[in-house]
Amino acid sequence: MLELPNSGLKLASTFFFPQKFSFIRSISKMSSSETAVFGHSNPDTDAIASAIVYATFLNRMGVKAKPYRLADVNNETTFVLHEANVEQPDFVGDLPDGTEVALVDHNESQQSVQNIKKLKITRVVDHHKLGDLTTSSPIFIRMEPVGCTGTILAKLFRENDLDIDKSTARLLVSSILSDTLHFRSTTTSDDDRKLLDYLTPIAEIKDVKDYALKMFEAKSDISNMSPDKILKLDYKIFPFDNEKWAIGVIETTNPKHALDRKQELLDEINKEKKESQLNGLLFSVIDILKETNLTFAVSDRENEILKEVFNADVKDNVADLGNRISRKKQIVPDLEAYLNERRAMHDK
Repeated sequence: MLELPNSGLKLASTFFFPQKFSFIRSISKMSSSETAVFGHSNPDTDAIASAIVYATFLNRMGVKAKPYRLADVNNETTFVLHEANVEQPDFVGDLPDGTEVALVDHNESQQSVQNIKKLKITRVVDHHKLGDLTTSSPIFIRMEPVGCTGTILAKLFRENDLDIDKSTARLLVSSILSDTLHFRSTTTSDDDRKLLDYLTPIAEIKDVKDYALKMFEAKSDISNMSPDKILKLDYKIFPFDNEKWAIGVIETTNPKHALDRKQELLDEINKEKKESQLNGLLFSVIDILKETNLTFAVSDRENEILKEVFNADVKDNVADLGNRISRKKQIVPDLEAYLNERRAMHDK
């Protein structure tokens, strides 16, 4: 793919197209439509920052684009946008059928706008597993197993010889710190570390550790939030074979704030399961500093699965999942494999 080259393909791309990526500009001249760029529902910092940064990238490459958000931004993202001196994107619900869209930080229909299958997906930049979306025409895709989508976007700027300004650098630094929990998460890659070192001077952040702690403190403030808001802070729905599961996460430097509201959250989980017709729902309280995971469960089936998959006993609706702090790498793959295997055994 020539718009989004890997470093290993860069020479080949230059050889065949000496006028670097000029075909992107040609395409943009053929259509006056504006590409809507957005991350997943219940957006985190990476989803919002990536929408802003990718829209900036596309516009600088000659593709008319505008960033959007699918829900309210969280406290951490509010802090980041203030530090970067950037306005939050406009909210968008459903878009008119046929609208050209670019997805960042997700590629599953359950995590996108409701009418995503009626839109024209033209681009995807993501660091998650492949989801269920399909397209009727070829599209531009850039997916890598790195800590955040922001890391991939930083590569795109460098590969296309585009300078990165202070605000953009702050957004990208924040994405890396947020999604990797400042390199505590098992999703962290060498690319994340190298690009953080590259971006920090541009962002003019003198003390990265202090900046990250301020981000996490903002993220941890749930004092004025309803149980529904807490549950949906970082909440994703996953289609596992013939089942529909949801996994919510709160990453915090003070887990006591969430644990003290356990009963409220358990009631909200039961309500959400019924309203969204879910087969299962897990809610993980991640202690960022101690790197631990306490997960809420409300039914015997979820208790059984937590025991079978993670060897975790549930006591008073809470299971200790140890140091499994990455939903993407340490929760979803094992849960999906277990449910698929069980389904296969049932079908025999």
